[in-house]
Order: sequence, then C-alpha cells, then structure tokens
Amino acid sequence: MGETNVVNEFSGNSEFLINELIEEQKKLQKTTSDLLTAVNCSTPKVDNLKNSMEQLIDEKFRGLEKLMGQKLENSNKTSQDEDANSLKAILKKGIIDLKLVLSTSPKGITKKVQILLFPEQDAKLFYKIVFGRWFMWLAIIVFMHFMYNWAVHWSDNNKEVKMQQLQNDRFTNAWNYLYKRSNKGTRRLMDSAWVKSAGN
Repeated sequence: MGETNVVNEFSGNSEFLINELIEEQKKLQKTTSDLLTAVNCSTPKVDNLKNSMEQLIDEKFRGLEKLMGQKLENSNKTSQDEDANSLKAILKKGIIDLKLVLSTSPKGITKKVQILLFPEQDAKLFYKIVFGRWFMWLAIIVFMHFMYNWAVHWSDNNKEVKMQQLQNDRFTNAWNYLYKRSNKGTRRLMDSAWVKSAGN
C-alpha cells in the first residue's frame, strides 16, 4: 500500500516537473524568436548607417586629395612631393583605420540574465540522460525495497522455524526422559499414546 503511494506521488511530482520544464522551454523559445526578430529588424539600419559613413569618409578623402593636389602643384616639386607622398600615406592609413573602427563598431548589446535548468543546445539529449538516470535509480530503489522486504520475511521465517525446532526438541527430550525413568506400565501407556498420536 505504501509503495504504491510513493510511486504515485513520485510520478505526480515527475509530471508536474516535466510540465513546468515544458512551459519554461516555450517561454525561452518565444524570447529567442523575439530576439532574432529584433536583430533582423535592426541589421538593415546598421548596414545603412555603415554605408552612409563610408560614403561620407570617401567624399572627405577625395576632397582632401584635391586640396592636397592643388597645394602641391603650387609648391616646389622636389622636396614637397616627398612630403606630400608621406602625408598621403599617413592620411590613407588614418582613413583605413577609421573605416576599420566604423566597420567593427559595437552593435547594440543587450544583457540578458537567465537561470537555465537545462542547456539550450542538445536539450533532448540532456533530458534523455537526466530522466534516464532518474528512472534507472527509481527502478534500483524499488528493487532494493522488494529485496529488503523479502530478506526480512525470510529471516523471520528462519527464526520461527528455529523456535519451533527448539520447542520440539524440548518435547522430545522430556518424552525420552520420562520414558527412561518410568516403569513398564507407564511405558506401555506412553507407547500406546505414541501410536495414537502417529495415527492422527
């Protein structure tokens, strides 16, 4: 009776736990899909911003090149050409660095705090491992319970048999003692009682 209550209670608790986990999983999936939708909506805006920044930088760079080119024509060609080339190289490097910084600019970072009972990836495998072990341990515990009950019953039966054997030995010893110490008439009466008890 108690074993079925324990098993029913455990299965009820297991069903409740599984239902709770399924609800949590659904909420997590909805949150994930909402996040994916938000990221997909914001990606074109970030790309447009990046493209417009690159166009603006390219325009400024061309304007600087034209301005530099005009100033270089007016100045002395020999020493200033070398200075202009080094200045162009420095400007190109600076613009390339600026493009790299803009292209790797951090996206909108959202901090998400969550407590996961089960991992997001390979959830089915995790369920299989965890619940498989739980059911295996449950089966082992039930088996050990039945083995314990059987061992207690067997031990009680052995004690009962030993007690009965000791009592029978006492009766036999008492019978033999009386038989040896009695006279012939009493022995005949004891023999007839012995034969009658064998017939019953």
